[in-house]
Amino acid sequence: MRWDNLTAPPVEGDPERAAPATPPLPLALPGAVARTFDTPEFAGMTFYEVQAKSILNRVPGQSRVPFEWTINPYRGCSHACVYCLGGDTPILMADGRTKPISELEPGDRIYGTERRGAYRRYVVTTVLDKWSTVKPAYRVTLTDGTTLIASGDHRFLSDRGWKYVTGTMQGAGQRPYLTTNNRLIGTGRFAPGPKESPDYRRGYLCGMVRGDAHLGTFSYSYGVVHRFRLALVDDEALSRSERYLAQEGIETKRFSFTPASATRQALSAIRTSKQRDIERITELVQWPVSPSDEWRLGFLAGIFDAEGSCSRGILRISNSDDAILDQTTEALRRFGFTCVLEDRGRPNRVREIRLTGGLPARLRFFHLTDPAITRKRSIEGAALKCKADLRVVDIQALGLELPLWDITTGTGDFIADGVVSHNCFARNTHTYLDLDAGADFDRKVIVKVNAGELVRRELAAPKWRGAHVAMGTNVDCYQRAEGRYRLMPQIIAALQDFANPFSILTKGTLILRDLPLLRQAAEVTTVGISFSVGFVDEQLWRSVEPGTPHPRRRLDAVRALTDAGLSVGVLMAPILPGLSDSDESIDATVSAIAAAGATSVTALPLHLRPGAREWYAHWLAREHPHLVPRYRELYRAGAYAPQAYQRELTARVRIAARRHGLHRGERGDNRNLPEPPPPSAAEQLTLL
Repeated sequence: MRWDNLTAPPVEGDPERAAPATPPLPLALPGAVARTFDTPEFAGMTFYEVQAKSILNRVPGQSRVPFEWTINPYRGCSHACVYCLGGDTPILMADGRTKPISELEPGDRIYGTERRGAYRRYVVTTVLDKWSTVKPAYRVTLTDGTTLIASGDHRFLSDRGWKYVTGTMQGAGQRPYLTTNNRLIGTGRFAPGPKESPDYRRGYLCGMVRGDAHLGTFSYSYGVVHRFRLALVDDEALSRSERYLAQEGIETKRFSFTPASATRQALSAIRTSKQRDIERITELVQWPVSPSDEWRLGFLAGIFDAEGSCSRGILRISNSDDAILDQTTEALRRFGFTCVLEDRGRPNRVREIRLTGGLPARLRFFHLTDPAITRKRSIEGAALKCKADLRVVDIQALGLELPLWDITTGTGDFIADGVVSHNCFARNTHTYLDLDAGADFDRKVIVKVNAGELVRRELAAPKWRGAHVAMGTNVDCYQRAEGRYRLMPQIIAALQDFANPFSILTKGTLILRDLPLLRQAAEVTTVGISFSVGFVDEQLWRSVEPGTPHPRRRLDAVRALTDAGLSVGVLMAPILPGLSDSDESIDATVSAIAAAGATSVTALPLHLRPGAREWYAHWLAREHPHLVPRYRELYRAGAYAPQAYQRELTARVRIAARRHGLHRGERGDNRNLPEPPPPSAAEQLTLL
């Protein structure tokens, strides 16, 4: 789908006070009208109004979907479902943490590289500019599983210098380009950060208090004294400790412990002398019998802030307490780190745990545990001598034009998910790549304001043969923006006037607005309607589909449509392993679907395509860490769960459908969608 650069006319008499948006236009949309609206449902969103050149899109021939043509009046979606939400490529920031590329702003400090002497080294640089563009996309897959999506004009730093993603050996396109077995330069993909859970907080406090605090109850001639004091040079760790204690109901007082001198930095401290506080802190820092992984991550962060150092490329944690050293070693090994316990003859039997594995291990430690003190996380000046296995194993054209992010930095490069990157880097951890998404999929929506007139023009073309047209297969045509732009009534009216068969897949209850039009269209042509309802659990809905109508409201819409004489099928999609695939969840959902009067139900388990896979894994690790091993097993072969799991899930849904008197329809519309293709299937449009 392409569009021209004509500017859409302004909306007159706008009750919502539309105004041109202040952000610069994407490079691919220089003539668009950018608008923001002063209403809560569109907070933080920008709409780019364009005059499209065409509206009927042909689905690639290799796609295994039961339709050939689609109409998509929008690019981008405000539903914000977690399985297709626009996340972003993690960029290595100057403070040692990561930040999505779409959230970067000019002036942000990040890491780039520059050559110093014999080596290229990591240096702090500044983001000078940021924009998005739309180009044909390629997927570059590395040995360690990293997946990078970029334009053919993008360059990566390899062991043989900067190389474009695509090129030729001769002619006008001659330039150095990537081939399989080229090794990219970097540390490998970044580890996800920890979730700040109660266990993480308690682990952190245990490491910090045991490592650097003064805690106890003391008897003197004048009475019993209860004392807790934590004094630190770094305010970041002190503030975090203060906050975590407050969340446990322990209020501390801050004071200046030691003023700065010519040879020492100032020390600030927090303290409390209440007996109940001392007893509570003592309880919090007890060694757990069976520490959770979250506790271990917090403990490693706390003990590193208290007793850790990272200088000359060596990360060490020092202490004389055998229990602390044992817990630290055990926690490191739990997460796959290797370390060495060294006795360097220091006073008071102080020994050191030295992390091995070089810079990749250090960065993984920092990202996985998230210590508070940023000065200890610096890699400024470190040489790019990493021998990580980042060989290119596959370069594949996706056959899609995708939104790609670009930033300009002081060094001309940046570190994106562990790879040294330069010029037009694409978001690589966020989008189902088969979606025709706009930049910032959930926040920047492209609106084809002339969709209605285009549909009429293209349906009237002599070459058009009246093929079935599917809508809602890329992004939801009844998302919230449709309430403002009202493109669907024009489209439905055109399809009705030409008696052209069509189908709609949606999560949006806004479709009820067009019920009279749909009834009129159904009198002259085949109209298929499907709602997507993967589950009815409210808590799960709030977690994974926060921008969509409530599942029960969607089913109310199904009832209203069926009462009006329309046949409505339901895609039970996506069914989330471990979250909505239990017998109880399936039965409750199918029962509600049947009660709503749906004519069919089709089960579709979650697909995790390249791009969505990494983002969803990060979300899952944060929200449901106990499910990570199961997902790792289910999706180890690719985007789809094993065929055995899919068959079992389909059978369970069918059994529930029979139990509740719901059987699949016989008509050939989009209510009879095929079962998901096997993992080896080519890229295709998602039905979610």
